[in-house]
Amino acid sequence: MTSNAQTSGASLYIRGLICNAAAGASAGAIAATFVCPLDVIKTRLQVHGLPHGQKGSVIVTSLQNILRNEGLRGMYRGLSPTILALLPNWAVYFTSYEQLKGMLRSHDGCNELTTIGNIIAAAGAGAATAISTNPLWVVKTRLQTQGMRPNVVPYKSVLSALRRITHEEGIRGLYSGIIPSLAGVSHVAIQFPAYEKIKSYMAEKDNTTVDKLTPGSVAIASSISKVFASVITYPHEVIRSRLQEQGQAKNIEVHYAGVIDCTKKVFRKEGIPGFYRGCATNLIRTTPSAVITFTSYEIIHRFLEQVIPQDKGYPQGRSKSNELNNHQPEATGTDREQPPSQSNMKSSSIPLGNKEHLTRH
Repeated sequence: MTSNAQTSGASLYIRGLICNAAAGASAGAIAATFVCPLDVIKTRLQVHGLPHGQKGSVIVTSLQNILRNEGLRGMYRGLSPTILALLPNWAVYFTSYEQLKGMLRSHDGCNELTTIGNIIAAAGAGAATAISTNPLWVVKTRLQTQGMRPNVVPYKSVLSALRRITHEEGIRGLYSGIIPSLAGVSHVAIQFPAYEKIKSYMAEKDNTTVDKLTPGSVAIASSISKVFASVITYPHEVIRSRLQEQGQAKNIEVHYAGVIDCTKKVFRKEGIPGFYRGCATNLIRTTPSAVITFTSYEIIHRFLEQVIPQDKGYPQGRSKSNELNNHQPEATGTDREQPPSQSNMKSSSIPLGNKEHLTRH
């Protein structure tokens, strides 16, 4: 490969990372803002369960209670750390994902990754992302639930929360709930195969190829696979939220010593339904969140590709879009030096394992 080709490939790779990371973070911020009230309700149900004497719709009643007791601000608790976490979330994910794919390709001695290879790369990137951003998710959980504990000193801001947790609980407090978070990486091992199967079925039914599916079809496939994976892996979210939240209240009746202790106590006190507190609310927010995320991602990504200057090293008559469209639809970028293509974005839009990072917390 000539030096010009190497420079061109590196430039294309960096440009792709910028476009994808910026579009992904922006789309995630838009979706997070839209579904934040539902996310607050979900987190509170995970931690505290159903309020005593609850009648009527859980969502409607919860929204009314929040508005009455905490005002509009209460519906958007935890939004700041969620948005702050999106940029490092995408930066770490993309870097880890591409590095792992490169290592797996070099190990296998081929340019194409199998489905298992993609799952391993996505799971590894998801684990790296969970570890690096966990402190912000702890802050988000506590901000969303502190309005329900009148006997604790509330956090004034994200920075205030980070300082207090570090001072009062140390590193352990910042990484509370990290084990169930890592266990949640299994989400992608379920969602990805289901997502690919649904896309293949839809493509066959429409007599087309996976990379030519419409954004609407992609959104449907993503929503179905997301719901399927969420229902199976949801218990880890309840355990994670309870472990993350408990450090704020020193004198609570139920204290969890760890993942196993928390699991035992939830099961003993609430049974199987206890592991699915807030699941219905989570599923209700999944569909609009996925549609908003995918639509925003596509629009922003296309805009950035037009705004960010293209590499000048390409031969006359050969555009980057042509180069990008050579990718296989299954991978997020099969060439180590190339980012995901726009056609590939229509088949997998948001890199594997990161759909839930944008909307799950």
